[in-house]
Amino acid sequence: MRNQLTLLLTLLSLSFSYTQEQTYSFTLEEAIQFALENNYAAINADRDIIDAQKQKWETIAGGLPQINGDISYQNQLKQPVSVIPAEIFGGEPGTFAEVVFGQPQTATATATLRQQIFDGSYIVGVQATKAFLSYSANNKEKTTLEVRKQVVEAYGNVLLAKESVQILEKNKVTLEKNLYETSKLYENGLGEQESVDQLQITLSSIENQLQNAIRLQEITLQMLNLSMGLDLTAPTKLKENLEDLTVAKIDLGILNYDFNLNENVDFKLAENLNQQRYYEWKLAKSRALPTLNAFVNYGSSAFSDNFSFLNGEQQWFDSSVMGFDLSIPIFSSLKRSASTQRAKIALEKAKSQLTEAEQQIRLQLENAKNNYTLAIANYETAKQNLTLSERIENKNQIKYKEGLATSFELRQAQTQLYTTQQEFLQSMVEVINKKTELEIILNTKA
Repeated sequence: MRNQLTLLLTLLSLSFSYTQEQTYSFTLEEAIQFALENNYAAINADRDIIDAQKQKWETIAGGLPQINGDISYQNQLKQPVSVIPAEIFGGEPGTFAEVVFGQPQTATATATLRQQIFDGSYIVGVQATKAFLSYSANNKEKTTLEVRKQVVEAYGNVLLAKESVQILEKNKVTLEKNLYETSKLYENGLGEQESVDQLQITLSSIENQLQNAIRLQEITLQMLNLSMGLDLTAPTKLKENLEDLTVAKIDLGILNYDFNLNENVDFKLAENLNQQRYYEWKLAKSRALPTLNAFVNYGSSAFSDNFSFLNGEQQWFDSSVMGFDLSIPIFSSLKRSASTQRAKIALEKAKSQLTEAEQQIRLQLENAKNNYTLAIANYETAKQNLTLSERIENKNQIKYKEGLATSFELRQAQTQLYTTQQEFLQSMVEVINKKTELEIILNTKA
């Protein structure tokens, strides 16, 4: 028994350890693919497509044969009394007799088959299901692109925060060394208090930035987990670094990509709106058409003084009816006409919106190309500026140690370097994000 308990505890411990140590590791594309399967919005978009398919069949089934069954039971606790001329039963003319018709308890079972023969709104509804399915598919595509963009931005922000922490830690070490050396010189009467103060100001600022970057590193990782559909605290590691990912995203060839407006998801959604308004207009017109339905039923009724309807000896009386229902709209005080005119106006507005959407998308494309080109240029410039700032800071370090530069000049060089470092990191994130925005408009990464 003790051995079995030990084995059970060991297995539970191993299982717990495995759960605790399990981590996720992603490249950017792996993170995107994982998100497309697990992101909450992506999952619901898949459900919307299934819902649209069910709604299509719901619409079609409305025009197919419908069978309903009805069971009715009545117990007249106090039967109504009728008064009829007594002479019918041989009584005195001019007198009346009180009679009760029928038996107090009645049971009826009926099955009715209904078939729609013609209904203009049904025809329009069936035609509109195709447009609705198209909208659901395009909405799924839109969600896919938004999830991709969200993951790319979150992935880049995690890398940015990670690189910021590393750079700030390195800067902090350098500043602490400078401050220590300057403090010793001041204590030995070979330096000034101002030099110590200048370095202390810079160090305090860097320490604050480092703590903020550490907090941001955790927050951005949680944002990435959320965008991928993971628990916020799930241990996640990134396989790529910021600069390598940036270099991989530099592709000027995409600027010459053959743009097909009909492949743009926003344009397709605008077309869906036009289709919707068109069918709404047809539906409004169809309300002026007659509707024709057929039905046939079969039923059986039983009557009794007591509840004996479940007995085999109970007598049942069959009945059956077949007929047609024809409804013809004649006059609605111009209500249908006004409804049709409003639907026509909505259709014309949708056509204008489609033209506007086309122009906006083309403008967005040109703007995205410009932003991407600018992001690459800024990245190249920031990279060069970083090299220059490092060289300037290094020279001022040497001059400061040799007494050829003041602490103020050293602080200026350091501040310039720190600013350039952050600009370089941000420029890399911009290249990644602007490339993604351009890809979404071109729909090259659906």
